[in-house]
Amino acid sequence: MFARVRQLATRTFDASLAIIERARAARRYPPRTARLERFGAILQTVVPRALVFVDRDYARRIPGLLPAGEPALWRGDEPALGEAPLSAPLEAHLQLTNKCTAGCQGCYTGASAEGAPNEWGLVEWSRAIDALADAGVFHVALGGGESAVLPWLGELVDHARGRGIIPNLTTSGLDGLDRLLPIADRFGQINVSLDGLNDTYAAVRGFDGFARADAAIRALRAKKREIGINVVVTRHNFEELDAIFAYATERRLSEVELLRFKPSGRGARAYEGLRCTDAQHRAFLPTILAAAKRHAIRVKVDCSYTPMLAHHRPAPTLLADLAVYGCTGGDFLVGAKPGGQLTACSFAAPPPALDGHRPKVDALAAYWDAPEAFGAFRRWRAAQEPCASCEYHALCRGGCKVVSAHVTGDLGAPDPECPRVIDHRRDAPDAKPRHHLPVI
Repeated sequence: MFARVRQLATRTFDASLAIIERARAARRYPPRTARLERFGAILQTVVPRALVFVDRDYARRIPGLLPAGEPALWRGDEPALGEAPLSAPLEAHLQLTNKCTAGCQGCYTGASAEGAPNEWGLVEWSRAIDALADAGVFHVALGGGESAVLPWLGELVDHARGRGIIPNLTTSGLDGLDRLLPIADRFGQINVSLDGLNDTYAAVRGFDGFARADAAIRALRAKKREIGINVVVTRHNFEELDAIFAYATERRLSEVELLRFKPSGRGARAYEGLRCTDAQHRAFLPTILAAAKRHAIRVKVDCSYTPMLAHHRPAPTLLADLAVYGCTGGDFLVGAKPGGQLTACSFAAPPPALDGHRPKVDALAAYWDAPEAFGAFRRWRAAQEPCASCEYHALCRGGCKVVSAHVTGDLGAPDPECPRVIDHRRDAPDAKPRHHLPVI
């Protein structure tokens, strides 16, 4: 009992100091505070850290938010959230480089020591930040490859801060730490990729890098409080999730973010051997809720897990209030490859060319409202069964399209790892997709 009280007291102390650090950063680099939308507005708060969606009536009562008279964006009836894409993404996931020497077997980008051809540098990425800021983007998530090795990373982060965008970072912790430590306090949140402890790390990644990643976590945590870990959940580390949460609490980390394994990059070749089983997916929600409560740590899950959360039938209104959505690629978020190629999300391939040109992230505004922009990512309303009749469809949006494309060959097919889809396939054998997963 005493240990539990001490644990909670430590978490409260760390959270309080993190709030102070965040408030100081906001005074130094004021972030965007609001953006008008067709349904009303999106407000950003620093304490607590949140993006809050409000309707037109609430937005009208916020001093200084509206120009004189009603904004042009509000012409016509007020739509419900989700009836149409947002006016711009909330967040952009920027793969600054594909250079990385780790060689992880499940790397979603297929990173290599050579990197990708025609990678952008500081000038191009700064131009992209300007375009995202002009569009009203709130956050950028910077990654790679391993972007910590880039000599100009600190300059890009300062540029983002100066444009009112909060920059966050994901790093392997395996390279570039000497460059990262002096600029760590300029980021909002830094997460280190840690896909297992000790031998499990090696089983998932294909090499023994746990000690180096752990050393990076310790060093970063000594410089900054808002340090967390990203965990790609696989069949090898699922049973270790409670121990991973305990590790995060022991290291006094701010969060554990859980990512579903996706068949992208080298991960496409490793998919069958690393993806979670159906039983593990069905046990996902109670497992992480118990671990988060036991170890008193904040947990985040990526959008591709929404089918697994809906499997336990929480009230749809609760999920909506908590902003739990499925695939929001090409809507709430976008991605960009190392050469600036715009994508619907970090794991997706660039969309088909329009007018003979593939869109780049620095030309986001010109592409955003184009007919058929982002293709099937925005056509989720035209759902197949069992999604069409599912009460969670407006929230889930058909599950992970990257998984659907890999398994069925159809980007718009229902997520084949969704428990509801699996049960539907079992009960209606003629509804099987062209390719289908073995239920394991």
